[in-house]
Amino acid sequence: MASRTVNNNKMAVGCGSLLSDIEKYKNDSNEATFIKLVRTEEDVMNETLAFHPAMSHQIFGDSETIFGYKDLKVKLLYHAGSLLTYLNMTYHEKVSPALGITPDPVLKNVAEKLQEGHLSNLDEFISKLAEQESFVPPGEKIHEYTTQSENGDRVEYEVFHATINTPRLKEYHQRMQTFVLWYIDAASFIDVDDEKWNFYMLFEKRKGTMSVQYNFVGYMTVYHYYAYPNQFRPRISQMLILPPFQRHGHGGKLIETVSQQYMNNSEAVDITVEDPSDEFIRCRDYIDCKNCITLDEFTKDKLLAGYNTEMHEVAFKKFKISKAQVRHVYEILRLRITDESDENMVRDYRLDVKNRLNIPYAKQARDLKKLKAHLSPEEFHAAMIGQSDEERMNQLEEHYRILEEEYKRVIERLDKVR
Repeated sequence: MASRTVNNNKMAVGCGSLLSDIEKYKNDSNEATFIKLVRTEEDVMNETLAFHPAMSHQIFGDSETIFGYKDLKVKLLYHAGSLLTYLNMTYHEKVSPALGITPDPVLKNVAEKLQEGHLSNLDEFISKLAEQESFVPPGEKIHEYTTQSENGDRVEYEVFHATINTPRLKEYHQRMQTFVLWYIDAASFIDVDDEKWNFYMLFEKRKGTMSVQYNFVGYMTVYHYYAYPNQFRPRISQMLILPPFQRHGHGGKLIETVSQQYMNNSEAVDITVEDPSDEFIRCRDYIDCKNCITLDEFTKDKLLAGYNTEMHEVAFKKFKISKAQVRHVYEILRLRITDESDENMVRDYRLDVKNRLNIPYAKQARDLKKLKAHLSPEEFHAAMIGQSDEERMNQLEEHYRILEEEYKRVIERLDKVR
């Protein structure tokens, strides 16, 4: 018996040691992936230019873990303009076959999402960089603007519009759409052959030694849904600004540029957005608020009087803003002119917003009352879990609190700019 106990202890120690060894081969797939925009061999070797994905579960699974390598680096390089792509990886050690465990097929998982023709030989990639300098964006330039860099230089940016019939668009879209899997949750590749898709691409424009250089900044896709009788409803599907260019106002500039295109189009109905991210919502709210502030229907007195249909009619006619979004804008602008030291103003505002937020909760309560007559006491009790008046009030309060915090972030940006 004593001998058997010792053997069990040895086995436990051995298992612990094995698990410890295996853990050394686990990598966070976000931290292990290095993306880089490059133009020269010096850029390729410059590690400070690299940035990481915001997510990688769409490539490596929900755990966002790569197993089988020590000190893994997945290197995904793009020419900054043409997006010519290089993919490979380095590591210091691979898990031993003696452990009976197979390392993850890293390159296969990434390559499946890349366009055909991407490179895996670094020397070949570097040798092709020079010939990429002649790249010019596909499509028609529809807008340009300038910003000031940290060192005081003025930097130019241009927005290009393209459709599937635009020369070189399909090939270029295959390259730029690969970014969405790293930065947009639940993203999927679109059917680029559908003629209702429109593409808006943003580029940084710099003067090189021999010619103008275009650096890819980000892009937006817009789908034209049919609207009776002979109009269409533009719906923004995907928008992405790459990490090196984020937090500089480029997302707002792109949204404003695209929105302006449809404001001037009599056949376009209101502009909608498909499953927007929190960042996109804040950016769009800021732009729509900035526009609506200029309208007489959004003066302080009219905001304090409450929401009315004229607000939607004017904002829709002038800026193609949907009814739900106009209500959103109204609430932000009314909060902006609400004096927090005035209890009555604060109470009135809260009630106004909560009455809107309560609509689905009230409907839910009515539906449950109707169900009561058709359910047994046990079934009704099960349906009521999480649906009591107190629980609904708590949910409503939490919903309002989160919304107010988001509104204040938009207001802060409005006040900073103005």
